[in-house]
Amino acid sequence: MSGPNGMLYGGDEIGALVFDPGHHSLRVGYAQEDTPKADIPAVVGVGPATHIPNSEEKVPDGNITQTGSKTGSELRHYIDVTELHVPRPGMEVQTYMKDGQVDNWDLFEKMLDYCYSKVIRSPSEHHPVLFTEAVWATRPVREKLAELIFEKYQAPAFFLVKNAVLVAFANGKSTALVIDAGATQTSAVPVIDGYALVSAAARSALGGDHLVAQAKLMLNAAHIQMLPIYSIQSKEVIRERERARYTLKSLPAGLTQSWQQYMLKRQYEDFCHCIAQVSESAYDERTAASVPGVHYEFPGGYHQDFGPERFKLTETLFESSLAAPHLACAAAAACDADARPALWAGVVCGGGGACVTGWAERVARDLAARAPSSHRLKSHAAASLAERRFAAWIGGSILASIGSFQQMWISSQEYDEGGKGHLERKCP
Repeated sequence: MSGPNGMLYGGDEIGALVFDPGHHSLRVGYAQEDTPKADIPAVVGVGPATHIPNSEEKVPDGNITQTGSKTGSELRHYIDVTELHVPRPGMEVQTYMKDGQVDNWDLFEKMLDYCYSKVIRSPSEHHPVLFTEAVWATRPVREKLAELIFEKYQAPAFFLVKNAVLVAFANGKSTALVIDAGATQTSAVPVIDGYALVSAAARSALGGDHLVAQAKLMLNAAHIQMLPIYSIQSKEVIRERERARYTLKSLPAGLTQSWQQYMLKRQYEDFCHCIAQVSESAYDERTAASVPGVHYEFPGGYHQDFGPERFKLTETLFESSLAAPHLACAAAAACDADARPALWAGVVCGGGGACVTGWAERVARDLAARAPSSHRLKSHAAASLAERRFAAWIGGSILASIGSFQQMWISSQEYDEGGKGHLERKCP
């Protein structure tokens, strides 16, 4: 399908863009590539502008977008880690996501502006856009997104795909039972012949953020202080488990609670990333104690080995009836009996939560104990952690570059003629 200016969508002449918004970060990049060009935290810093340049003045910082006229009530928007992680008085950190979909459109527009100007560095009207969306995305949100992409960004074409479908595609399947472990929730979605069965999807609030909260409780109980890295000026070398000796930085006054909490959360995420591990079967202290510990050094200099507690930390993701294996069983049971054998033979894991060491293996083991004996169970998770984490984006990259997909885009011409009605028809 060619655009109004004669460009071929998805062809070699022009690159389609793939956006994968999530609660933890937004992944963006060109179709046909293996990994996203940028992985940007899904929050925006909003703070008072200290100096507003005149139109002739060059803005020295590329990661800042500005709003407001020179009336003294201007706000600046700080996006991406190089700007977000700088201590700034009065800068509030806000997210534009809620329940798996965009909620604050003003902030989301700032994020898209940043993506086009600083990541893609190319006019938006040159690129068809494919967006991933949650299975439970509501119609008003989908329509608002289409309106924004066509009317503000003047994209030549647009398409929306359920992220579960793309996770299946990234793993080479068109029929699969997709378990997607995200930051704020975990979901199990049956995908049959490239279509997500929305009515059978199951989800719970046990995600990566839950693991972070458990890590916080665990460290508090052990009386280990987690200091944010920005507050440490210097630290001394100490023996293991010795009390930390460090010097604090003198920070500007007026740092907001939301920014401090965000920075502290990043630190807990790093802790989970380094030490969390899922045991092969239900947590048993003697078995966990036989596994070598993992060493971790905190920003203040305190360091120690973590042994059985790192398995106990992740067990909360599997103890309740909201755990991933339970969701998968519920989703499969909600499908027709004829479809179940194919779903059980194609269980696919993806998302940032699936990157926790041992998580995919534990899910496979728990499912083997629960799946009907009449069905052959086969579960799959990409060997590379980046492929697991970016599975939905990679699926979008593959889909947008397939030749047979090119006639499926909603073109700007179709949108002008038929409006938002094309969304329900073309992007079920």
